Amino acid sequence: MQITTDIYNGDSKEQLKLLPDNSIDLVVTSPPYADQRKNTYGGIHPDQYVKWFLPISEQLLRILKPTGTFILNIKEKVVDGERSTYVIELILEMRKQGWLWTEEFIWHKKNCYPGKWPNRFRDAWERLLQFNKDRKFNMYQEEVMVPMGEWVNSRLRNLSETDKTRDNSRVGSGFGKNISNWINRDKAYPTNVLHIATECSNKNHSAAFPEGLPEWFIKLFTKEGDTVLDPFMGSGTTLIVANRMRRNSIGVDIVVEYCEIVKKQLRPIELNLFEQGVKYEGSEPERHITIC
Repeated sequence: MQITTDIYNGDSKEQLKLLPDNSIDLVVTSPPYADQRKNTYGGIHPDQYVKWFLPISEQLLRILKPTGTFILNIKEKVVDGERSTYVIELILEMRKQGWLWTEEFIWHKKNCYPGKWPNRFRDAWERLLQFNKDRKFNMYQEEVMVPMGEWVNSRLRNLSETDKTRDNSRVGSGFGKNISNWINRDKAYPTNVLHIATECSNKNHSAAFPEGLPEWFIKLFTKEGDTVLDPFMGSGTTLIVANRMRRNSIGVDIVVEYCEIVKKQLRPIELNLFEQGVKYEGSEPERHITIC
């Protein structure tokens, strides 16, 4: 197997134009939220956020494969005592671009510490919006199955007649589930709520992904040898995880220091995979990573 990593230093709106059409299997990213990370990225006012992001999503739509998926980690900002609507507005405008808003996952930050403001509590969750170009996209659900847990020792042990049949839902939302189908199974499919702790270690970045977040989506939407892109690379967590999982990866960031840091962080992973027989474009893993 041969894998590659490319790191582009510059504005995503321009750097993404260098990538060919229909070349990316998965985009996982967390762009700067409105008025956030001002010291690093300048900050974008909530009223300007949609206008700022649409040229980027236009390029992502071009370079994503028809079978690919785009996962956008984003959260509304509070403005003048109420939630801003820029995320909702962005979803509607992206649909006009041609995107399908396929699913929404919730990232529950299970180690979020408590807090209180006069009219609200601390956020303990963020959105993970799924967009696709086509209704038929690659998805490997078995890769993210979870242990059955205590359900096996409670409800599955003493099944009611309702559990054994597939009948109409009590709330009229369709059909109920035949619970007996899950007897003797070790694993079940997960929900769309991800319970993952925030990143606590110092990654030289103000808003680093926890590694479990991109890892879950890389498992769900890609196979070894596929290409993963993070157009707002930051500390490089998506690229690091993708490399470890033997996926090609591309990162873009406007801060040159982050590009250099990510390159250094990737080096041990490259050497480890090189020793396992993974091939690179050159004879050394050093040639595997390029900063453009």
